[in-house]
Order: sequence, then structure tokens, then C-alpha cells
Amino acid sequence: MSLITPDFGLIFWMTLIFAILLFLLAKFGFPVITKSVRERSEHIDESLRKAQEAEQRLSSLADEQKVLIKQSQAEQSRILKEAAATRDAMIAQARSDARSEADKILADARLQIAAEKESALRGIRREVAVLSVSVAEKILRKDLSSDAAGMELVEKMVGEAKTHKTS
Repeated sequence: MSLITPDFGLIFWMTLIFAILLFLLAKFGFPVITKSVRERSEHIDESLRKAQEAEQRLSSLADEQKVLIKQSQAEQSRILKEAAATRDAMIAQARSDARSEADKILADARLQIAAEKESALRGIRREVAVLSVSVAEKILRKDLSSDAAGMELVEKMVGEAKTHKTS
């Protein structure tokens, strides 16, 4: 029965060894273990804090990115509006230049037409005058074949000239 009921000496030595072992563990083992657990806990807390800071930075960066995207879209819109305004101004300027050039060409053409018309009228008048003189010469040759008819014509012309000068 010694296996079932231990001796008093065995219990004493087992208790003494257990107490020494407990003392050694409490003195040297538990502080190292608790220090290691505490350091691990602090490391986990620090990692969680850093992760929260990183998450906050990421959310602020996302907000900044949204703001930058809105600004770039506004800038793009402004640049497109300026380009459209510049394009419209260039088209209006080109149309204005074309109109003024067309008006200038039209005015030059009108002047040239007027000059050519005047030149043609002078030419026609000259031709009419030449033809009139030619016709008058032929008529006068025929009518002035006699001296009396010639004198009568000269007197008639002088009379007409005097009436024109007096009026």
C-alpha cells in the first residue's frame, strides 16, 4: 500500500522541492515571463496604434486625392472653356478679317468698274464726237457747196452761240 499512501518523508521532500522550485520560478522565471508577455502586449498595442494612424493617414490621403481630382477637373474645365473662347475669338477675327478683305476687294472692284465705265463713256463720247464731226463735215460739204447756204449756216451758228453765252 505504499503506492497508494505515500510516506511522510516523501511528502515532505516533494513539498520542499515544490516550494524551492516555486520560489526559483517566482524569483527568476515569472518576472521574465511576465516581462516578455508585457513587452509583447505593448508591441501589439503599439502596432495597433500605428495601424490606426496609417488608416487615418490613408483616409486623409483619400480625401486629399478627391480634392485634387475635383481641382484638376475644374482646371480641365476652365482650360477647355478658355480654349473654346480662344477658338471662337479666332474664328470671329478670321471672319471679320475676311469680311473686311471682301469689302476692300469689292470697293476696289467698284472703283475699277467705275473707272472703266468712265473710260468707256469717254471712249464712246469721243467716238460719238468723231462720228458727229464726220457726219457734220459730210453734211456741211454738201450744204456748203453754195456760198449763200454757207453764209446762212455761219450766221445761224453765231446766233446760237450768242444765245448760249447770254443764258
